[in-house]
Amino acid sequence: MERYISNTEPHRSLSDVHRTVEIPNNVKGWKRLLAFFGPAYLVSVGYMDPGNWATDIEGGARFGYTLVWVLLLSNAMAVLLQTLSARLGIVTGRDLAQACRDNYPAPVAYSLWILAEIAIAACDLAEVLGTAIGINLLFHLPLMWGVIIAGFDTMLLLAIQNLGVRKFEAFVLSLVALIGGCFLIELFLSTPDMVGVAKGFVPRLPDGALYVAIGIIGATVMPHNLYLHSALVQTRSFETTPEGKRSAAKFNLIDSVVALNAAFFVNAAILILAASTFFKNGVVVTELQQAHELLSPMLGTSLAGVLFAVALLAAGQSSTLTGTLAGQIVMEGFLHFKVRPFVRRLITRFIAIVPAMYVLLTTGDKGTYQLLILSQVILSLQLPFAILPLIHFTGDRKLMGEFTSPLWVRILAWITAFIIVGLNLKLVVDNVGGVIADSPSLVLRVGVIMFASIVGALLLYVGIMPFIDRSAHGKSRKPVVSTLEEGGTFELEGIEFKRIGVTVAFSNNDKKVLSHACMLARQHNATLCLFHVVEGAAGFVYGREAFDAEAREDELYMNRLAQSFEAQGIHAEAYLGFGAVPKAIIKLAQEQNVEMMVMGGHGHRGLSDIIFGATISPVRHGLKIPMVIVR
Repeated sequence: MERYISNTEPHRSLSDVHRTVEIPNNVKGWKRLLAFFGPAYLVSVGYMDPGNWATDIEGGARFGYTLVWVLLLSNAMAVLLQTLSARLGIVTGRDLAQACRDNYPAPVAYSLWILAEIAIAACDLAEVLGTAIGINLLFHLPLMWGVIIAGFDTMLLLAIQNLGVRKFEAFVLSLVALIGGCFLIELFLSTPDMVGVAKGFVPRLPDGALYVAIGIIGATVMPHNLYLHSALVQTRSFETTPEGKRSAAKFNLIDSVVALNAAFFVNAAILILAASTFFKNGVVVTELQQAHELLSPMLGTSLAGVLFAVALLAAGQSSTLTGTLAGQIVMEGFLHFKVRPFVRRLITRFIAIVPAMYVLLTTGDKGTYQLLILSQVILSLQLPFAILPLIHFTGDRKLMGEFTSPLWVRILAWITAFIIVGLNLKLVVDNVGGVIADSPSLVLRVGVIMFASIVGALLLYVGIMPFIDRSAHGKSRKPVVSTLEEGGTFELEGIEFKRIGVTVAFSNNDKKVLSHACMLARQHNATLCLFHVVEGAAGFVYGREAFDAEAREDELYMNRLAQSFEAQGIHAEAYLGFGAVPKAIIKLAQEQNVEMMVMGGHGHRGLSDIIFGATISPVRHGLKIPMVIVR
């Protein structure tokens, strides 16, 4: 078995449902628009998850209507950024994770992947806690049991995906409608002060409101949604012509505006409900259970508490579905590593369950509320690392062509980024300063400073380097899937290799490897360069100066091998390397100017690579030539 490895090999976002939703060409207007409706609604559920509830209730109960403007600002930011995310997916055929992998150096891309996974885990933590609290409120089960149930309930809901994208979207939309309906009734029951609500749209920040305001922004503009939206828009089978992309971008803009304004209504309703019920009566809410218990007596009907619990459970279940998709997109996009959705779901949910159960065991039910708010602040801290690449990519003419963001959009996007980064820098400086000042441990202080410095340096690189040097984005490669029109002909290049390298490991696999190498050498009339690395202790210490008995035997065998191929009409040359195998192979290949490398694969992966050693991966990254791996 052989595999051709290429960095330009196309990987489709959500390949199981990629371009599976047909867009009718013979209809216009509403019918055509409805075919595009769906992706933004799946994204919108992340804007009304249980984490939003915690920050919205906190803001309304502590500061009344004064933070309504923060929700409005967050929603405007969300519409802008989600529109950019959708355009990236439509125009380039790549989701945000794939674009980061394509255009940033590997260390930067992997760092962005880790941060994205942290954000998804924080989001899933909110969903676990929200679902557990909803189960507790409706069925009076202990929170610990609710967390355990939340760990496995998504397995049943994931089965809905097998019914198709449109039915999956319809199910999630029904949950969104249920949440909106519940809070519409709650607002009617709470009779808010409409003058106070209107004043809440005037920007002002009371003392102590910064932490909650940043939490609201983190809960509203969610980083994993930017990865998610850029992939979901590719489920539509629109025409890949410029006109087709322009039409798809227009309809997805409408989809985003409608769906995200619905999410704004839900968030505003939660904050206004908290303000008109708790702040008005001087009640400080410290947990969602407390809010549930107080709603019924304060509003004079038991219906209020039931609606609150039902909406909370629906919010937890709907957002956990989209969280699964986001995790799948991030892992596949950054790593080109695909696992079954239920495996990915279990991994993500296990990461979320551990801190939830720890808090329940150590602090009891009261600790869950602060944990919800903390999860949203973590999301906000990760936001710049998703926003800055998105703005750069959509403003890069090499990637976007005629669909490059116009100047006024880029200005608004950078203003949005500056607001978010500025708020987060203040929060980080305040908190890091407090930790450094209060901690008696020198190791902890140094560790906090080092971690903050590394993250700050990464943010500086992602934000500034593309302005200084466009090569920081690599070659801004445009993938094949985004440039080849339907029914078009893919033009092949004439490729001819003059020198082909092959590794000889003195193993049972050599026969297969050499057979493939000889076949390629004959096809291209190329010189076959035989490489073997002497791994003995002398080779590691003295390099080429070490020519002991082992090296002499290896050289003799390699020369005989070359002579054998010469007798069969294949020009062959033998070369020895010394020391570390990957470095020696890379050096030999570069010295001999080989244009293709053939290597044998051992067939093991993951942990086995750590145990038995890995050669292919470092050689692959060290050489910028095609490789054939033979197993």
